[in-house]
Amino acid sequence: MLRRLVPRCASAVRVVAPAWPARVHPAASTSRWYSIHPQSVSTSKRTDLDATRLVVEKTKSPKELVDPAQLVFGKEFTDHMLTVEWTATDGWLEPKIVPYQNLSLDPATCVLHYAFECFEGMKAYKDKDGEVRLFRPDKNMERFNKSAARIALPTFSPNALIELISKFAKMENRFIPDQRGYSLYLRPTMIGTQKTLGVGAPGSALLYVIASPVGPYYPTGFKAVSLEATDYAVRAWPGGVGDKKLGANYAPCIVPQLEAASRGFQQNLWLFGPEEYITEVGTMNLFVAIKDKETGQKELITAPLDGTILEGVTRDSILSLAREKLAPEGWKISERKLTMKQLHEASLDGRLIEVFGAGTAAIVSPVRKISWKGELVDCGLSEHEESGEIALKMKGWMEGRQYGDEEHEWSFRC
Repeated sequence: MLRRLVPRCASAVRVVAPAWPARVHPAASTSRWYSIHPQSVSTSKRTDLDATRLVVEKTKSPKELVDPAQLVFGKEFTDHMLTVEWTATDGWLEPKIVPYQNLSLDPATCVLHYAFECFEGMKAYKDKDGEVRLFRPDKNMERFNKSAARIALPTFSPNALIELISKFAKMENRFIPDQRGYSLYLRPTMIGTQKTLGVGAPGSALLYVIASPVGPYYPTGFKAVSLEATDYAVRAWPGGVGDKKLGANYAPCIVPQLEAASRGFQQNLWLFGPEEYITEVGTMNLFVAIKDKETGQKELITAPLDGTILEGVTRDSILSLAREKLAPEGWKISERKLTMKQLHEASLDGRLIEVFGAGTAAIVSPVRKISWKGELVDCGLSEHEESGEIALKMKGWMEGRQYGDEEHEWSFRC
């Protein structure tokens, strides 16, 4: 017997029993599946996302909490998920918070054939008073809308989705351990759901948010990584979509990463063009701290947003913090191009202070060495050091705002 989650409509999300044998579908945490039906017969005016229409269905089988020490990034998920369907005729339908469950998609669903998919990565934190906070959710929503628009998926009211995610995160707060360094990783995702093999803008879509409790990226303290400078594969190119958070950007990077790992390196440093411009590291933005050859002035450098660089929320936060706290100490803060040759020369001259990646999962990831043209380029750390001074400061400053130690506009109380 079908149970309807929204008023009957051909495009509604319905909770149904699995239509296929269990051996075809992977086991789910619940015995129910979403059935996505993209066709719609409504001729009403399209509506924007509306948080006041939220309907909540709580799980009848709450999960047992995992020992915080055993948490692995992206492996455990909370009891519920947030879902909202969209159709070209009706616009955004009722938002739902429902028990976490699998999606049931027609084999011809356009996301499976033409990669109509984008996502965000953000976190919810629990402060010292036990209240849940989001960190700069407005920046995530801005980027989410840009990504969706680039691949012909619908956009939405940023404030409405922030409100919905806030309610969702607050509802799942028991999954956030009270210890410092733990958080709830949130994955807002949007997919095209139209049943068609024709190539065109999807007539229906599904926006959903799932959550995963996570621990410190470095549970035993910072561990500096070594990189392989990669020029035989390209992560992004001018006029492409490297500045959008699309699922299609990530799968092609896995083989080069595996090749780098086979040679003993944790990640790729993506180089671009005959000049070998430094772009990103793995799935993170990259920062380089050097001293000027002529003046000795310290400079913190990251690649400019030229269409090939992802507009990282952590990247933007580090730049803002650097301009606020380092610039008064004489640092120059730059968004400019830097070549691998220039970084190598700074290392040989003893002018390379430190190098680190920046992203939501780790905040900062210090770099020890970079393999380039048969050499190991030293990135400023001594043998006993796992992080440079700037990376450590940035981590502390960021966490102070994420956990509400410092009241700041970046910290959004749910």
